[in-house]
Amino acid sequence: MLKPVAGFAAFGLFWGAWGAILPAIRAGAGVNDGELGVALLMIGLGALVSMRFTGYLIDRYGGIVLPVVTVAFALCGVLPALAGSAVSLSAALLLLGATSGATDVAVNAAGSHAEEVTGRPVMNLAHGMFSVAVVVASLGTAGLRAAGVGALPVLGAAAALIVLTAVIALTPGATTAKPSSQTTAADAVPSERPTRQPVLLVLGGLCALAYLVENAWQSWSAVHLDTSLNATAGLSSIAPAVFAAAAATGRFAGNAVLKRVRPVPLLMAGAAIAAVGSLIAATAGNSWTALAGIGVAGLGTSVCAPTIIGMAGAWAGPERRAGAISVVTTIAYLGFLVGPAAVGALSSAWSLPSALASVAVLAVVVAALAPVGGRLAKAPVRSYRDSGPI
Repeated sequence: MLKPVAGFAAFGLFWGAWGAILPAIRAGAGVNDGELGVALLMIGLGALVSMRFTGYLIDRYGGIVLPVVTVAFALCGVLPALAGSAVSLSAALLLLGATSGATDVAVNAAGSHAEEVTGRPVMNLAHGMFSVAVVVASLGTAGLRAAGVGALPVLGAAAALIVLTAVIALTPGATTAKPSSQTTAADAVPSERPTRQPVLLVLGGLCALAYLVENAWQSWSAVHLDTSLNATAGLSSIAPAVFAAAAATGRFAGNAVLKRVRPVPLLMAGAAIAAVGSLIAATAGNSWTALAGIGVAGLGTSVCAPTIIGMAGAWAGPERRAGAISVVTTIAYLGFLVGPAAVGALSSAWSLPSALASVAVLAVVVAALAPVGGRLAKAPVRSYRDSGPI
């Protein structure tokens, strides 16, 4: 059960360092803002290409896929620090995105497998460790940057830690075991169950909306405080950390709550809280109120994606779990990519506060449609309350 938690922590370790080291990457590659924006799109493109195929590999070959893709991700994570032009940076980020998408599917599949095997909630705990790792790595990288450390040592150190995690903690047999050729009646999922089902489209759409809300605030919270509320640079810069810390708290709490409540009510409550927090932050008249709203939004949206992905894994069953999760996460990733761009487009047409207020509407949609997704997925009618401690 600790394997997916370790995998998510390693995943967050890199992305926390990445956000803080990106200015050094830009300087090293000698690109302007426009060229950097185009290059960053390659991360999403690479992920979308690899995610569905990774689900097939996991269903076919089992637990060996997670450590392999994690090591590949770590090695590709160093490549941007070696880029010296827009072309080489784009190529490096395409490879980084492909291995990142593969790792994303693999760790989520491992988490869903752990929930089935242990009968205990795992997904929110694992995603919470991702958020914690992002905060820790971001602050640590900021300190290294202040000391004059460059991009290559930072990303090299992150890669070494991720490889170490893959070797020690992500070995086959403790993550996603290779599917058995036989199932029992208790499995309640035939091996022929296809992964292209309406339920996966619905869950993927809900997860995309949840990710859109999440990444909109993660990407625009500092800008909102800076431009909309004229906050100081120091105060504005802590907004993403506030959001990430709240998200970690929400995921740990959500993991505990799932011992007593079903997934759908938790999803509805989380989305509703995210809507309230988004509205508070978007309409705030001062920076401190906005920060409080950003924290509430992070607290609420944090449980949405892990809960939805867990529902997809439970629906698919052991022999098609990774394939189903890859479908949901691929669709969901579109929301993660579109979120920041959509907010930017709406802010140009209206204003940034209005654009961010519209994010609250999307959170309400998630809350409203959660029961539909639950009925389609036939979410577990029992809670985890009798499963014992994690």
